[in-house]
Amino acid sequence: MASFRKQKLWGAVFAAGAVAATGVVWADIGENRSLIVNGEIEMIVEAPAPEHVEGLSTIYSGWVFRSPETQMMQADDFDNPAMLDVDTARETFETAMGTEGQSCASCHDTPESLSTVRATYPQWDEEHGEVQTVEMQITECMTERMGAEAYGYDSAEMRRMSALISAVGRGEVVNVAIDGPAQSTWEQGQEIYYTRYGQLELSCANCHEQNYGNLIRADHLSQGQVNGFPTYRLRNSGLVSIHNRFRGCIRDTRGETFAVGSPEFVALELYVASRGNGLTVEGPAVRN
Repeated sequence: MASFRKQKLWGAVFAAGAVAATGVVWADIGENRSLIVNGEIEMIVEAPAPEHVEGLSTIYSGWVFRSPETQMMQADDFDNPAMLDVDTARETFETAMGTEGQSCASCHDTPESLSTVRATYPQWDEEHGEVQTVEMQITECMTERMGAEAYGYDSAEMRRMSALISAVGRGEVVNVAIDGPAQSTWEQGQEIYYTRYGQLELSCANCHEQNYGNLIRADHLSQGQVNGFPTYRLRNSGLVSIHNRFRGCIRDTRGETFAVGSPEFVALELYVASRGNGLTVEGPAVRN
């Protein structure tokens, strides 16, 4: 019986792949491809795929695949529930923490001074000799400069601060570097992206490269772009981080997942973020 269910699943996957190969049927997922937040921050939601992405000719923001109602929520900060978390993080930004008696503002003045951060992360950190995510950089600032106890990698406090950094960077074009010392990490992430996991033997590419635009559980598969993270997911009623979403995807393959903040997920984030080069930062986005 288990084998029969698996055969049925793969039949559906291959059939969907055949449909996807002919192109996405935009009429099925809405025609609106113009996102302007608060009537002033214009987003790029469709762009030519970066040269290093072999499986796509055009990249699309996950916003394109959402219902008109969800799209409208993201277009107005008064309707976007994630902006409450951003407001909380703004207060934290000004609050002194740790043994050094410093706040984020002690070094960075205002959150807006960090407007280019999200668009270029993950990135190579020469001092520590590794690729760092935004969360890792926040941890470094807290522990090494402020003398404070670090947030948990996927804690509510971390998601809020990450959302603030994304919010002030909205409209910045994603330009994640993958050459130089970051290349080996990027290659590791690429390998993970195309590796089949779990009892269902599915890779990231099976859904987000070969079947985007097709329906799964009454929702449209996106290309899995991360330019809108952290994202407010309506089904979770809260912010969801990039690594939490990675973990959820692998869990759905019925596989054993990597941990949030693990080297594997850092590598995967670098690779996936680079697939969105040319789109703009949207976080905190709103998704189903």
